[in-house]
Amino acid sequence: MKNQKETIRKMVNYLNNPEKDGGFWLPNIQRPFVWNEEQIERLFDSIMREYPISTLLVWKTKSKIRRRKFIDNYRRGVKLTDFYVPEDDKTKMLVLDGQQRLQSLFIGLKGSYDKKELYFDVLSGQKKAPEDIRFRFKFIDSSKADLPWVKFKDLVFSTKKYSRIVKDIISQFDRELNEEEETTVEDNISTVKQLFQSDDSIVYQELDSVDTPDLYSEDDVVEIFIRANSGGTVLGKSDLLFALLTSSWEEADEKMEELLEDLNNTGYGFSRDFVLKTCLTLLRKGAAYNVTKFRDETTRQNIIDNWTDIAEAIKDVKDFLWGKTYIRSHNALPSYLTLIPVIYFRYHYKSKWQSVKGLDNYILRTLISGAFSGSPDNLIDKCTDVIDEKKDFIVDDIFDTIRAEGRSLEISRDTIFNQYYGSKHIHLFFNIWYKDFNYHPSFQNNSPQVDHIFPQSMLKTVKEKNPRTGHKNILKYKVKDRDQIANCMLLSQGENGAGGKGDTMPEEWFKDKDDTYLDMHLIPKDKELWKLENYEEFIEERKKLIEQKFSFLIFS
Repeated sequence: MKNQKETIRKMVNYLNNPEKDGGFWLPNIQRPFVWNEEQIERLFDSIMREYPISTLLVWKTKSKIRRRKFIDNYRRGVKLTDFYVPEDDKTKMLVLDGQQRLQSLFIGLKGSYDKKELYFDVLSGQKKAPEDIRFRFKFIDSSKADLPWVKFKDLVFSTKKYSRIVKDIISQFDRELNEEEETTVEDNISTVKQLFQSDDSIVYQELDSVDTPDLYSEDDVVEIFIRANSGGTVLGKSDLLFALLTSSWEEADEKMEELLEDLNNTGYGFSRDFVLKTCLTLLRKGAAYNVTKFRDETTRQNIIDNWTDIAEAIKDVKDFLWGKTYIRSHNALPSYLTLIPVIYFRYHYKSKWQSVKGLDNYILRTLISGAFSGSPDNLIDKCTDVIDEKKDFIVDDIFDTIRAEGRSLEISRDTIFNQYYGSKHIHLFFNIWYKDFNYHPSFQNNSPQVDHIFPQSMLKTVKEKNPRTGHKNILKYKVKDRDQIANCMLLSQGENGAGGKGDTMPEEWFKDKDDTYLDMHLIPKDKELWKLENYEEFIEERKKLIEQKFSFLIFS
């Protein structure tokens, strides 16, 4: 293993470019790019502050290994399969560790993020605390960029002399810069030239299987990849397990992407992590993650051989969730793990799937009570044992198993009224409550929104006397009073957006609404309760209506 060094400008030119040792690419075992705009902007700030960006790990090989390009113009929802490169036995450089950093540099210096390019504030750079941003970078639509923001790639790849760049920038301002500002521009351009064009800022360790083909086999490289990433936070455990799976199955990434697209096209958020845990459970390997399980070639082969049946079982349960319950969005599904025993039943006892009873009750009660929260691997295994013992999904037996593990299924009045604006389960309750509400509009930004009935801004105007000073300067309604579920309702984006309800008081908002609207939102019909001075009485009356709405779930 040897260390190599390059300037940042040269390194980003080597990405996807066969002219340098066959080019630098990403092997199929790498997970998708996950950094957001702020993380990329902070990386560039770190480089400008001369912070080290860690050593990369690269494998030089001629092996026919599926690889993909680095993404230049990144957008949310991009498909990795669009960037696959045809396999060949030519020399190539595969990045094993450092994808997020190199991909971020490539986007910032060669491409864009959601059609926005990286700009640098040439007047920034004043000393700040280490955790703060010192050199300001921002992704901006080019049509909306004005000085002091300068397109950063133009600085890094400019062939002009340093002094010429400085003069050009200063001359473009619509005002005369003072001496300090001119010095800042000069210092910043000098720093950019040094750190991105002159200094060998990129260091990578090279595993050479071209000159020393017997030193690093493909299995060795997968093991090195796992060890390089398992010590930090670069990869999650599911990523490491997936790396092992892809070493046996070239189409793993493509098949996984296809399945997740099918599962999530109606608004859910199923993940690769969930699918891998489900695979282990369905193959009776236990739900707990263990790298040893995926090192077992038999386990990996079983996943490959049974993938079609596994995918169909997961999709059938997703379809049941969408069609037979009111849980039709990611927001309303606080835990996906509660579905694994159901998928297990569908996979192993398909002939009984259509006649099973009580699944909706099982799903609602376990989600609301949080029965599968925390670390439920042992509970999942116990549930699947009961399913195998009965060769059926008998809800009461599953519930007994959950209770025997010391987990509660109780849903009480407090369970409901402890929900609040922004809480984990409030969308689940609203999803059941507003069963006829369109929880999956065609445009994501039109999703229903939780809104305060009595606006926070108005409740904050109600003050109590301060016993120490005698002045009315103490908030009467604290956050817990304002954000409680009894002061929340669900509105469409149109109702709650610009020109919608906003800070409108209930006595104004509800005055022209009919009984159907009031009944849907469980609004007391006594108009006197819609006034600010009767807020507490409104809450008590609405709690009665909410409790009645959810009476079918509450244990007496």
